[in-house]
Amino acid sequence: DVQLQASGGGLVQAGGSLRLSCAASGFTFDDYVIGWFRQAPGKEREGVSCIISRDGSTYYADSVKGRFTISSDNAKNTVYLQMNSLKPEDTAVYLCAAGVVGPPADIAGWGWVDYWGKGTQVTVSS
Repeated sequence: DVQLQASGGGLVQAGGSLRLSCAASGFTFDDYVIGWFRQAPGKEREGVSCIISRDGSTYYADSVKGRFTISSDNAKNTVYLQMNSLKPEDTAVYLCAAGVVGPPADIAGWGWVDYWGKGTQVTVSS
């Protein structure tokens, strides 16, 4: 069974940092895009960042570019999202997701998800 275990959320003041982890199992890590979406109350789910572990390609939403960094540890089948300079508008449930690698347009358009993990809450206070 595919499992995506997210962790690392919490409460932080504006300007602070958090690191999220997504531990994946049940599929061949290198064949998948793995990344993060977020959903704030009353808002639609949005793509945040993703990575193709076999070649290191990364994608970011414009709202997080320059502040968030995604990376992968292929030996541990784990993807990390380092979030710096956090803002109150980053407050949301962050969900780990995985999908088979497809066309770049699908990846950039955030339409690649086959599996969802449970979310982790990130709260940024002003």
